[in-house]
Amino acid sequence: MGEDKTVLDWDKVVGYFQLLAKSSDKIKVEELGKTADNRPFIAATIADAETLKHLDRYIAIQQRLADPRKTTPAEAERFVAEGKTVVLLTCSIHATEIGSTHTAVEYAYKLLTEDTPHNRAILKDTILLLVPSLNPDGVDIVTRWYRKTLGTPYEGSNPPELYHKYVGHDNNRDWYIFSQPETRLTVSKLHNVWHPEIVYDVHQQGPNASRIFVPPWLDPMEPNIDPILMQEMNMFGTSVAADLTAAGKTGVAIHAIYDFWTPSRHYQAFHGGLRLLTESASANIASPITLAVDDIARTALGYNPRERSWNYLEPWMGGTWRLRDIIDYQLVAFDSVMYNAAIHRDELLRNFYKVAQRQTARSEPWGFVVSAMQRDPGATRKMLETLRFGQVEIGRGADGSAVIPMHQPYSGWAKSLLERQHYPEDRLYPGGPPKRPYDVTAQTLPLLMGVDVKAVSAPVPFSGEWQAPAAKTGPVLAASDTDSWMAANRAWAQGRSVWRDSVTGDFSLEARAGWRELRRPRIALYQPWMANMDEGWTRWLLENFGFAYKSVRNADLQAGGLRDKFDCIVFADQQAGGIENGYSARQMPAEYTGGVGAKGLDALKEFASAGGTLVFLNGATDYAISRLGIAAKNVTARVDPNEFYSPGSLLNVRVDTRSPLAYGVPAEIAVWSEHSPAWETELPTVAKYPEAGLLASGWLVGEKVIAGRVALVDASVGKGHVVLFGMRPQYRAQSYLTFKMFFNALVE
Repeated sequence: MGEDKTVLDWDKVVGYFQLLAKSSDKIKVEELGKTADNRPFIAATIADAETLKHLDRYIAIQQRLADPRKTTPAEAERFVAEGKTVVLLTCSIHATEIGSTHTAVEYAYKLLTEDTPHNRAILKDTILLLVPSLNPDGVDIVTRWYRKTLGTPYEGSNPPELYHKYVGHDNNRDWYIFSQPETRLTVSKLHNVWHPEIVYDVHQQGPNASRIFVPPWLDPMEPNIDPILMQEMNMFGTSVAADLTAAGKTGVAIHAIYDFWTPSRHYQAFHGGLRLLTESASANIASPITLAVDDIARTALGYNPRERSWNYLEPWMGGTWRLRDIIDYQLVAFDSVMYNAAIHRDELLRNFYKVAQRQTARSEPWGFVVSAMQRDPGATRKMLETLRFGQVEIGRGADGSAVIPMHQPYSGWAKSLLERQHYPEDRLYPGGPPKRPYDVTAQTLPLLMGVDVKAVSAPVPFSGEWQAPAAKTGPVLAASDTDSWMAANRAWAQGRSVWRDSVTGDFSLEARAGWRELRRPRIALYQPWMANMDEGWTRWLLENFGFAYKSVRNADLQAGGLRDKFDCIVFADQQAGGIENGYSARQMPAEYTGGVGAKGLDALKEFASAGGTLVFLNGATDYAISRLGIAAKNVTARVDPNEFYSPGSLLNVRVDTRSPLAYGVPAEIAVWSEHSPAWETELPTVAKYPEAGLLASGWLVGEKVIAGRVALVDASVGKGHVVLFGMRPQYRAQSYLTFKMFFNALVE
């Protein structure tokens, strides 16, 4: 394992774990289901042979400790004495970070074959749930590309496609919306069954600073995570750092780079367990790199990679760095986590129970109530089913409302997703620029989905479990109901006709006086060779709602005649230069270079003039303005972050509900703003920021820059339209409220 220029095939990884299971009584291997591209998704359970004979018993112990309402303190102590520390160890969710899948193979072998007192202690007092890859499809995508480019100038580069079918690097931003099959399998078959005390997720980072990061984390911490867990994460992280240092490994950074804010990156910390992370320095996939002293970064968030400090005690100042080095560091970290999980078994299980007690005792608020009368029943159902998938208990109120009391073990999870976020004013130094959040700053599902949710301080009576009402099937389908779009697409797929009211935007599957027949849109989605996560999320959304579409490359656009083939062409969030020019020959082999270019631009102009609709999302709108000549000025362009900063927040806008783009949307909504444009323009505007009070959830610096400015433009070009979304209306499968505006743009 870890030989230079050696990569793995997923079927060989699966075969090896199956071979281990045949040759040892200390491991069981299970296929949990299939990936997005239909590969086997596996997990190995490793413990001593006697433990493996009684896994059902240990699952039952975990479930009893996870819910103090069913378990008295005296019973909990008996379970603590009998139970095992359950550790879920997950690898290579980001497929170019290949090291941990190699490490998983080698660590399993060592744990099962090296009969030492150390390993016997691990096997006796822990149950290891080992997932050798959370992204098996990506393992093969990266392996295929690496082998194709081996020995060329492009050796070690990232592939020109997403390394997950839909979401690429964002596959570890899916831990509360659960949109992808790999996420759903991990949560439903491992997290929610085993309730692990520890989840250790193994990653890699850039090559030019530390050799490995381990917790403690940077501020800010999500306020609904129990302090006991934060202290235990600190303890485990510093123990791993000590073991790495004792093993002679330099370049170990703690309390740096990574904050602990958004739940999109971690699930278990809201479900009673520790979430650990290591980030090892990367090689060029499996090709070694050599770094001189001058190649080491001069600054990094939380430490200086060139200087000794309390959280970076032995700087790594250059040399050759290999895949084998990554594995060697990770083997120490794997072993440290597992041995500490064994020797701290009693307190880990006891604190696991105590965290659940504290969550269940939450009293402010008493709970949340979701009215049965909602503008968007489909989004409401989706939100509640998402919470329930995360094991939130939802009762049924007397009026049919959904009642979510806080006296339950995962109240912090529900609260975090239902309340508005107040991200702290975080600066690199007093008066300095904003300190970049590691991801985003808001996750308020009611705002994203357009669902009316009320926090209540007094008890609300309920009985039984809330049951989702059946989706409405007609004859009139409300424009405000997200489900109506699925119904319309099903009708089109069956060859049936769909009508729409030009006043309300409502749908009908039967002809109605004064309503116009709505033709199924012929949609093209631009797919650049520069792998684009926002394009992948858009693809997922179109498929999930049943839209027929075609992915088009540069050559498809350059061929012209677009109006004969399509009604609408969508450009996901991407910089204008990337759309126009793509990769250069220095960056990629010839077949993956170039962008839309002048020829494609002419074809797009012709398409719009002939009656087609061009839709540009977020950063891609700059292409429409600078290349297509749409008369709008982006007021956020080149503004210093000290003056304006919106790093992933929900902002209030006012909507012109007379516009066809606003069918089904109320007059005041929140939109997803992530380094998004806002415009000065005389063009017809559909959404505009108010003069004050812009921030709905998250963090915003300098609201005055965009106050009163435009967030959604519908411009006429010839017989067609160019629609500019100054937002991500299809954000990470979450923003159901603005899905409708995006869908309206596809058909109008």
